[in-house]
Amino acid sequence: MRFASEFGKQLKAGDVVCLTGDLGAGKTHFVKGVAEHFGIKPETVSSPTYTLIHEYSGALPVYHFDCYRLEHEEEALEIGAEEYFYGEGVCLVEWPERIESLIPEEAIWVKILHLKGHQRQIEIHHSDNTE
Repeated sequence: MRFASEFGKQLKAGDVVCLTGDLGAGKTHFVKGVAEHFGIKPETVSSPTYTLIHEYSGALPVYHFDCYRLEHEEEALEIGAEEYFYGEGVCLVEWPERIESLIPEEAIWVKILHLKGHQRQIEIHHSDNTE
């Protein structure tokens, strides 16, 4: 969470961060850290697995997506995902590969690898694959 809070310092309105990793890798904890940077209490952040999007009010709005249960990209379009992506907040998307064609080109991709215990490896790439 500390790393994610520091990472949050570089984010601005309109940024889309795609979080990848296995179940339990720490994607939601990463969102908690970013949200904390924007003045949102981490304990209020939870996975939106059944609602798809949670909206949090902070110094910038934080929109937390969980696309795990989506079967078709059209479902994301129906709830206005693109309006969020090009809006006034920061979007953090878990399981973005489910809606990959909707993700803006300039998105930041964060891959979280669970090593052992509480250890994680975090790789950050921009859509052009530069680190």
